[in-house]
Amino acid sequence: MLTTLLRSYLTRSLQPFRFQNTYSNQLQFQHLDQLGLYVHVPFCRSHCSFCPYCKVKYDKELAQAYLQALLQEIEFVGNSQASKKSITTLYFGGGTPALLIDDLKAIIDTINRYFEITEGIGIELHPTDVTVSNLEKLKTAGITMVSLGVQSFEQRCLTKLGRIGDTAQAQLELLAKAGFTVMDVDLIFAIPGQTIDSLLKDVDTAFALGATQVSTYPFIDFTFANNQHKPLSKPEKKQMLQALVEHCRQSGIERTSVWTFAKPGTQKYSSITRDHFLGFGVSAASLLQDQFKINTFSITAYIERINSGQLPTALTLKFTQRQRAVYYLFWSAYTMNISPERFKAVVGESLSKMYGFELWLLEKLGLIYQADGIYYLSDRAAYYYHNLEQRYTTAYIDKMWHIARKEAFPEGIIL
Repeated sequence: MLTTLLRSYLTRSLQPFRFQNTYSNQLQFQHLDQLGLYVHVPFCRSHCSFCPYCKVKYDKELAQAYLQALLQEIEFVGNSQASKKSITTLYFGGGTPALLIDDLKAIIDTINRYFEITEGIGIELHPTDVTVSNLEKLKTAGITMVSLGVQSFEQRCLTKLGRIGDTAQAQLELLAKAGFTVMDVDLIFAIPGQTIDSLLKDVDTAFALGATQVSTYPFIDFTFANNQHKPLSKPEKKQMLQALVEHCRQSGIERTSVWTFAKPGTQKYSSITRDHFLGFGVSAASLLQDQFKINTFSITAYIERINSGQLPTALTLKFTQRQRAVYYLFWSAYTMNISPERFKAVVGESLSKMYGFELWLLEKLGLIYQADGIYYLSDRAAYYYHNLEQRYTTAYIDKMWHIARKEAFPEGIIL
């Protein structure tokens, strides 16, 4: 209810977000600046119960068929432009992207034919992937940033998440020696049985072992996940997040988003906070000027659509200007700062004209403040966002992914 009311107020409309089963073989991205790329690799050795992302158990034959379709999709989109396009970053997510480690260079080389990457290439890793041989292959392929899915350094917490294997301290030490520009560590908080002390110890351990950034995410129990345990309560989550913020601040670690903390002066690892992006592979999304597109979640349907010479888009949302503004504000707020200049460049209207009263009110309430022409969220506002994001996940992402997992090309989804 809260997300619906907030959406209606900010968009000044009762019109929902309407995803339709329509697509075009032309993606209008050539004129966009601050464009990022994302590649989804859906294969895993085994399934972690807490993970909601599009994934299947690794099969060599299926993986190779998927790889060929993925390269074709990149070629198809790349060939649609007249000249090479400058982009910010390229990220590989999953699944477990390193299961295609011997093919990453071929994927990156194909992308490099059509795009010029200016800020680096990142990849998500499972602790099992961290070997000397694999790290050498990643650097040879051009990877500059890595994100290790540690989740916790406590075995009892990993067990409750359904994660098989030892804690990742040894792998993190090995990763730190490899010399990547960015080393992000993913941690989960509000795991059943977890304490504030154990969470802070996890954060300290990550930074002590070489992490340049730590991304902490609240344990969210998706309706289609197979979790045997439930997250801690809302008040317990609040206490953990507050303790985390204060602990990092006292340790000289910067808060770079609602749930992310980084060493000062280091580059950030973030695959979603981009004004515009193109997504390749199953379940990958593309955010354009006035459209949001999602590829099919079915690997078989993805391969068939690509082989027929068509893009694998399953759903398309055509934004109204207000809807695009709300989307921009939502993800900018996650980074805890909102740029009026970027808002106008993306939305096409000034921030003050569209939301002047709201900005004034938020400043009066002490939820935002201005510095050098940028609006920044206060810690209190960041906590409200923390709650809102979890409601958003339940109201929108959970529903969409639940349907998309069952139907390769849904008739439509109304959110």
